[in-house]
Amino acid sequence: MPTDFDPFTVEIVRDKLSAAADEMGVVLARASMSPIVYEVLDFACGITDASAQVIAQTNGLTLFTGTFGPQVQSVVEKFGVDNLHEGDVFATNISYDGGTHTSDVCLIKPIFFESRIVGFGVSVTHWIEIGGAVAGSIPPDATEIYQEGLRLPGIRVVEAGETNQTVWDIIEANIRLPITGIGDLNAGLAAVGIAERRVVEACERYGVELVDATFEHILEHGERVARAALREIPNGVYTAEDLIDGDGITDDPIPIKVTVTVDDESLHADFTGSAPQTRGPINCAAGALLSACKTVVRAITDPQAKSNDGFFRPLTITIPPGTIFSAEAPAPTGWYYESASCANDLFWKALAPIVPDRLGAGSYMSLSAAYLIGTERESGELFVLAEPNIGGWGGSALGDGENALIATTDGDTYNFPVEVVETRYPVLMERYELDTESGGGAGMNRGGLGCVREYRLYGVDDASGYGSCSGARRAPWPLEGGSPGSHNYLEYNQAGEAYRVGSTPKVALADGDRAMVVTAAGGGFGDPLDRDPERVLNDVVDGYVSLARAREDYGVVIDPKSMTVDASATDELRVERRDVSG
Repeated sequence: MPTDFDPFTVEIVRDKLSAAADEMGVVLARASMSPIVYEVLDFACGITDASAQVIAQTNGLTLFTGTFGPQVQSVVEKFGVDNLHEGDVFATNISYDGGTHTSDVCLIKPIFFESRIVGFGVSVTHWIEIGGAVAGSIPPDATEIYQEGLRLPGIRVVEAGETNQTVWDIIEANIRLPITGIGDLNAGLAAVGIAERRVVEACERYGVELVDATFEHILEHGERVARAALREIPNGVYTAEDLIDGDGITDDPIPIKVTVTVDDESLHADFTGSAPQTRGPINCAAGALLSACKTVVRAITDPQAKSNDGFFRPLTITIPPGTIFSAEAPAPTGWYYESASCANDLFWKALAPIVPDRLGAGSYMSLSAAYLIGTERESGELFVLAEPNIGGWGGSALGDGENALIATTDGDTYNFPVEVVETRYPVLMERYELDTESGGGAGMNRGGLGCVREYRLYGVDDASGYGSCSGARRAPWPLEGGSPGSHNYLEYNQAGEAYRVGSTPKVALADGDRAMVVTAAGGGFGDPLDRDPERVLNDVVDGYVSLARAREDYGVVIDPKSMTVDASATDELRVERRDVSG
């Protein structure tokens, strides 16, 4: 940074930009007409510099962390800088151009000051409906991208300040919930408008040269923090392998692999050896892979810091084209977040043994999203209910894993409050509780518990459900001698008959039918026989662990009448168990 700039003023501008990104998020959430935006917070907002490097980003969906830069670059490459005009706003949702899936619509607004571009305002919003083969737009049995809704290949939705009505008419004609979709488009426009206003205000007050210098200061500071943290990690080459349950079309396991090389100040992830892109929609493209990896980098450097692209300068990635993590057209990518979550978990798994103070055992990982769609009988209106679900995180060297926490890649999002579900949709919540029945995740520090969330339909016509849960056959992995976690799954109860699935295409449902999502417990950390018996007793008292599992998993004998630990019986049983295992 030039020495003639006051560092205190630079910090003021930095905080102003950070506050602007947060303001974008508040405006977007308040203006949105979709609960998945204003309740779940399935969006992200931010500001980049003129080179598409992220300067400030509001907390939100972490799987959007790595998409801003590539998406801005795709628009610049398509039109050229000279053909971007003040007042323009572009829309893109192309997976292969740095995006995620068609449901995530990215709006990009070039920010001008004194006739030159100084940055871009960006918002990405999940549209609950954008056309395609099924309401909700992400069929788990899709075989090509064209089944997953309307695609917007970097088109001007606003041109020189004027609405491009032809484009808006096309959008409205191709989605099943046009009022909601256009409402979310307007909410995104309001967000990028805030970015423009606040950056221009900063340029007017402090000068464009100082704002440019602040951009570079933010990036350099992020880079210094990341490299300093990486110097604390042992150099070496670390690998991890795993399997994805299936692609939605078949249950054939999909092999994935990563080799991570850590040097003094750099981190390289090589995903060579992972399976080719699949026929089903489990694929993700390179932009989503980048986001998944960036989440791990934040976790091992400074997870509490405001996000900017400087943090990720030490990170490089190798991925051959056409794999499950680098899908190319016309591969479907509707359930991209399942494969991206697997990439995140794989990268995490490779590094967890060497940074036990930062990374724990495997988590439930999957967003375990279930869709309920149909027509509300009384109003005759289409409803689309979709939400991510919370689950168990892995135990770590620091303690037990968290119960009922959102997946790593979903960041600061939530599921719906029960009151919102029952008010907005023709469903009743029959159960919403911790899953204490599935077991798994035993350890010196146990894995956190997953959840049960059960819906019952009422007053509906032509209703159906679909969804996908990675981990129906693959359990969260343990560390240091712990036990694997449990499993994610969907369960549908039709006319009293229940069946479980990992992923399923459209399932017909009627009044009184139920759909249930069960999420996994995280993996355990350390030998379960090393867990303090009093901690096991507390788990039993709290209802987290049964008396039988206390004995079977932890070797702790508890008197059911007095609810106290039988110390001598416990010592004897643990010695016996260690002799057998040793």
